[in-house]
Amino acid sequence: MDPVALARALSDDVLFPGALEVDAADIVPVERLDCLAEAGLYGLAGPSRAHGMGLPDMGTGLEIIEILAGGCLTTTFVWIQHHGAVRALAEAGSSRLSDEFLEPMCRGVVRAGVAFSGLRRPGPPMLAAAPAPGGWRFDGQAPWVTGWGRVDVIRAAARRADGDIVWAVVDARSSDSLSAERLHLTAVNASATVTLTFRDHFVGDDRVITTQPFDEWQMRDRAGLRLNGSLALGVAARCASLLESHALRDAVAACRAALDHASPDAMPDARARASALALHAATTLVVTGGGRSITMDHHAQRLAREALFLLVFGQTASIRAAQLDRLGRVPV
Repeated sequence: MDPVALARALSDDVLFPGALEVDAADIVPVERLDCLAEAGLYGLAGPSRAHGMGLPDMGTGLEIIEILAGGCLTTTFVWIQHHGAVRALAEAGSSRLSDEFLEPMCRGVVRAGVAFSGLRRPGPPMLAAAPAPGGWRFDGQAPWVTGWGRVDVIRAAARRADGDIVWAVVDARSSDSLSAERLHLTAVNASATVTLTFRDHFVGDDRVITTQPFDEWQMRDRAGLRLNGSLALGVAARCASLLESHALRDAVAACRAALDHASPDAMPDARARASALALHAATTLVVTGGGRSITMDHHAQRLAREALFLLVFGQTASIRAAQLDRLGRVPV
């Protein structure tokens, strides 16, 4: 089956009907993630040589993310973290680490999370890497790690004394030197998002994917802000579908085009526009449904909370500034 058609069938027939159940759960049921693995969607960013989907263009992947987010944002939020590790191992080329992990990751047998949001925070590094015989010692915190208890490994980023980044595959298991503190979220809480604390945690050289200059990472991060916009588009599109609103569908299409064609300088405003549209669409759904909309068994309140969440998830300083600029335009 065409991967987009497959994603749409899963979104409409499996994810959306069970989204309220997932929203109320303590952790996303593993069966929801299993269905994505069985469909081959854990290989979204992987090459065909490793049983990945080998997609010919980024646009197809973005469309799949948007479709799944419109089915169940929580499930998609856990699943989407996986692909950065797959892409990093694929880009690293043939290595012992890639040979060990890339194919199992593409098949969804090994599932990955990420721990790098601290890189965006100003000031001293939140997670530091110090050289040790045979590897590195990681010390500090990773403030936002999603899928704890549902992922097997974490693609973690720690900074050396010279500022460069050490990217490594870390086992997602608590130990004397690695502990997790659960964050309690108003939306996508079942994503089991935690803050990880590393205390002189040893990472062997055989688990290092690559080292990277910090400036180079900043440039790549700035160029890669498009992806998370698909989550907001997915929420907005689901609201448009429930409302049967042609005007909202057109607004989603226009917002998608703005994201697709935005330069790095224009991307923060395009992202702000996407999150604002998701919030507007969800608010419209709540108002249309009346009092029933704010009962916990109604999708409108879930989508509204998810739209609020997406205002701040993946937010950078430039995106926040664009959002505040929009919010400062008081309607009259």
